[in-house]
Amino acid sequence: MSVLECIDAGYQAGSKTLLSGVTARLSPGRFCAILGPNGAGKSTLLSLLSGQRRPTRGAVRLDEQPIDRHANAALALRRAVMPQESSVAFDFNAQEVVALGRLPHRAAPEANEGEIVADAMALTGVSALGQRILNTLSGGEKARVHLARALAQLWNPRPDGSSRWLLLDEPTAALDVAHQHSSMALVRRWAAQGVGVVAVLHDLNLALRYADEVIVLGQGRAMVQGPTAQVLQPALVSEVWRTPCELVCGRDGAPQYLFGT
Repeated sequence: MSVLECIDAGYQAGSKTLLSGVTARLSPGRFCAILGPNGAGKSTLLSLLSGQRRPTRGAVRLDEQPIDRHANAALALRRAVMPQESSVAFDFNAQEVVALGRLPHRAAPEANEGEIVADAMALTGVSALGQRILNTLSGGEKARVHLARALAQLWNPRPDGSSRWLLLDEPTAALDVAHQHSSMALVRRWAAQGVGVVAVLHDLNLALRYADEVIVLGQGRAMVQGPTAQVLQPALVSEVWRTPCELVCGRDGAPQYLFGT
C-alpha cells in the first residue's frame, strides 16, 4: 500500500537543529495531526513530508521512493499543501486563488474542470467571496479560500489509483470556533474517502475529536505516534506541554481536555 514516511528524518539550519531523528509512517485514508509545543518542529516536519525541504538527516519517502525523486509536476497532481502563511503578491480575487489549485492539471484537464473551483469554494463556505480581492479578506476568510484551493488541487481520484495527500499547516489558527469544527469535519470526510490528511494543530481538543492518529513532537524529536485516544493521555500531555490537565467527557460524550486544573 502507498505510504508517506520519514525514517530517522532530521533538519538542521546552520548550527540549529530544528528536527532530529523522526520516524513516522502515514497511510492514505487517515487523518494524522502533528502536535507539540511551540518550537517543537511541527512545521519543519510538515515541510519535509511535503517535499518542500530536504532532510539533512535520514529520509522521507513516498511509495518507497525518496520524495525528491518524484518530479515536481507529478507530485503536484497528488499532494496539496496549505502553508501557515500564504501571501499573494498580486491582486487576485478569491476565485482566482482557488483556481490556482487546478494549474497542475492543465495538461490533462478533468471532464468536470469548470465545476471544480465552484464546488471547492462551496465546500469551504467562500462562494460569496469569489470576486473579493484576497488581500482584503480577514485571516479566517483567507484560510478558507486557501483550503478550497488545496481541495481543488486534489479534487478527483488519480486515474492510476495513486494516493492523494492533503498537508495543512495550522489550518484552524485564524478560524472562529464554528469554522474550526466545520473545516476539521470536512478534511476528516476527505480522509474517509481515501485521501491522506496530515495537519499541524495546536488545539488538542480538535485533534481528539477529528484525528485518527497523532504524532507528538517534543524538543525537535518525535516522542510518540499512534491512535489519538491512546496517545493523548493526561500524563503525556502534562509532560510535553508542561501544564496540568484533566480529560473529561463533553456534553456530547466526546472526550476533551480541561487545562490548568
